[in-house]
Amino acid sequence: MAQIIWQADFYRRPLRDAGGQALWELLVCDLTRTVEFVALCPQSQANVHWLVEQLQLVADQLPDTIQVFRPQSLSLITAAGEQLGITVEATRRTNALKQWLQERSPLYCNMDNYTGEAYNLLAIENPPPTPLPEKLWGEQWRFAALIAKDVEEAFQERPIPILNMPPALMPLQLGLASNTSIPGIIIYGGRQSMRLARWLQAANPVTLNYIAGTPDGLVLEADLVDRWIVATFEDQEVSASAQIYEQRKQQSKGLHFLLVQPDNSDVTFSGFWLLCQG
Repeated sequence: MAQIIWQADFYRRPLRDAGGQALWELLVCDLTRTVEFVALCPQSQANVHWLVEQLQLVADQLPDTIQVFRPQSLSLITAAGEQLGITVEATRRTNALKQWLQERSPLYCNMDNYTGEAYNLLAIENPPPTPLPEKLWGEQWRFAALIAKDVEEAFQERPIPILNMPPALMPLQLGLASNTSIPGIIIYGGRQSMRLARWLQAANPVTLNYIAGTPDGLVLEADLVDRWIVATFEDQEVSASAQIYEQRKQQSKGLHFLLVQPDNSDVTFSGFWLLCQG
């Protein structure tokens, strides 16, 4: 039997009640948005007890999992989930909910109790990127690419200690042609290879982006808001390869990969992750 998954957001909105209190809004939907639930409460009532009551009103059957992308929502929804026996998953990949939030953004400006503040429902404050811990640095790294049809065959059947290939990110699931080039980064970790792979798995990698600057760099977006500097470079050839990497990401619907291995022999692998922009 398929799991029931909801996506939820609970956060202050640019609205005030009749007494001038800021209003918090709970939004809950399922992955297809067949279920959509909205409830508002004044800030003084924005607590676990109120959340538990509201979640029980969403549908006839409670979900197995609630996915949450906003760090400020996580602790309250997690506490409510514990009372209801629901697993709460912190993830940036809440596409149905984020699409709904984008659609709802203009509604607030037309409400009588709108505060008038500029507001982006998807906005989350991101910290500046932090350098990867020095003890985890690999010996070398390079840009790479795989043909979409080879992604599953190349890694799914290999004895790789850490393998993260979510079904939703498989090329076929994303509707990519079999000959689409999937860009990626390979890190040769040497003796630190497994330590680096374990650290990455714990960090929960989401996407790996090229950032132009002085110097240029690769920044890993991880967990809900974490950002890590994986590499910096000033070489023009490397920057040109980085631009090709980003162009390929656009052509692959954001799909890319990160591979950690001890050396370039392609015999032993420590970790492989399918990542996706957005």
